[in-house]
Amino acid sequence: MPIYNKLVRDLIPNIIESDGKTCVTHILDDSQYITEVNKKMHEELAEYEGAITSEDAVEELADLLELIHAAAKFHGVTVGELEAVRAEKAAKRGGFEERIYLVGVEDD
Repeated sequence: MPIYNKLVRDLIPNIIESDGKTCVTHILDDSQYITEVNKKMHEELAEYEGAITSEDAVEELADLLELIHAAAKFHGVTVGELEAVRAEKAAKRGGFEERIYLVGVEDD
């Protein structure tokens, strides 16, 4: 029987058990939790990078967004507060919509 060590969404154990299987879970402490959130972000980012279709890419982005929500909450901010920080940074530094790519900086 395979052993899986990974952060899972809260409904996944119910889905596994509805298939007649047994899963073992435990609640992570803060250090373990943020470590696993970070690992899962890397996993989902790799899946996004490997997505072939836009539909698949959007699915992976949704997973990343769920993890960003979890990380924001862990760090004591709401998603609204996180969005305010993002908007403030974009107002000061610009965003990525214009697709401008900085090649380098030369001293005058």
